[in-house]
Amino acid sequence: MPRELRAYLWDILQAGREVLAFLGEKDFPSFAQDPLLRAAVERKLEVIGEALAQALKHFPDLRESFPEAPRVIAMRNRLIHAYAQVDPAVVYGVVRGHLPELLAKVEARLRGLGEVGE
Repeated sequence: MPRELRAYLWDILQAGREVLAFLGEKDFPSFAQDPLLRAAVERKLEVIGEALAQALKHFPDLRESFPEAPRVIAMRNRLIHAYAQVDPAVVYGVVRGHLPELLAKVEARLRGLGEVGE
């Protein structure tokens, strides 16, 4: 039996919030030179991609709300399967440029399900 949609969305939201907290105000050079920080951010991006993939598998209508899903899932796949070619600049750019918007959409969807963001 699949998990409830809200569980997948909460996984995405929690992992995303953790990424933003880990990164804080660090600039790219600080991120690139910190292997522990990079590993933590990459792991949470893997969780986000997998949670979104599972949510779409079990709730296909979700695709309309998250047109960026294929790119999010592709990032997860690259982090997992092509780990040797991961470019820290791409990871940093995704977090700074796209993650906040994704999290805002997740929060809105959770509100629509009667959940309240923390």
